[in-house]
Amino acid sequence: MSILTEVNTIDTTTSTETQAINETTISSVIKTTFTSEEIQKLLPHRYPFLLVDKIIDYVPGKKAVGVKNVTINEPHFQGHFPERPLMPGVLIVEAMAQVGGIVLTQMSSVEGGLFVFAGIDKVRFRRQVVPGDQLVMTVELLWVKQRRFGKMQGRAEVDGQLACEGELMFSLVN
Repeated sequence: MSILTEVNTIDTTTSTETQAINETTISSVIKTTFTSEEIQKLLPHRYPFLLVDKIIDYVPGKKAVGVKNVTINEPHFQGHFPERPLMPGVLIVEAMAQVGGIVLTQMSSVEGGLFVFAGIDKVRFRRQVVPGDQLVMTVELLWVKQRRFGKMQGRAEVDGQLACEGELMFSLVN
């Protein structure tokens, strides 16, 4: 990347323009997307149990939106079900939890340790998820207590249709 600077010029930017430039610079520093490789640096999960392909939107300490591309090559489809492959509901919930894990692992107040499930409430499945679908999961942080427990609201959609929703509780273990 090259930087172009002007020498011996008068600065004619107004304070409003300067503020807009500073806000743009600050917002560009905050990472809002994560690749598969970056996700693997944040989460301990690996194939075949890493269920998030990328993060397409991230708001620090608040929410993350992740994508899972569902393919027929995944091992669970061999037995669930051979004639009619369906993504198991528990894996949909796990995928949402992994998106939530991105939010939790990035919070400076809870650095270190491993977040695990502490509970699942109000989970409902609304639509089947099949090979070829793209699962888009939005997980929002509801609260964190004592920097050890957290609760999140998860929502998974396919083509804008709700597939699954529920509340996910996490606990930090050392």
